[in-house]
Amino acid sequence: MATVRDMIRKKGREVFTIAPQATVLDALKMMAEHNIGALLVMTKDTIEGIVSERDCIRKVELMGRNAKDTKINEIMTSDVITVDSSQPLEACMSLMIEKNIRHLPVYDGGELVGLLSMRDVLKEVIEVQQMMLSQLERYITGGGR
Repeated sequence: MATVRDMIRKKGREVFTIAPQATVLDALKMMAEHNIGALLVMTKDTIEGIVSERDCIRKVELMGRNAKDTKINEIMTSDVITVDSSQPLEACMSLMIEKNIRHLPVYDGGELVGLLSMRDVLKEVIEVQQMMLSQLERYITGGGR
């Protein structure tokens, strides 16, 4: 079955990051510019947290704060769950469901190699299932011999 490494190879290794001292407005602009839903909050090569569009809405606007004045480190999720690139895709999806998270940083050894979203994982699972169904159909109908 597919591993997280396989997904990263197809998706690409690009990870968008922001500094903990940046503002929420900076984060929202960056997410809009790149059409993404989350940013890793990093200092040099160390993950300090993760911030999502959902965090920005729930922890800023709904609490009466201002996106221009609120710093990322005030609203970010500090306890970031990560996975190794050798993990099977199913394990990754189970972890995301169990922990109710939508984004997973991926490491290969000690190196950050990507960021997966739940959408990425679901897309890959559907592609794998469609391929398996197609192979089963060919087998059942005797095609592909």
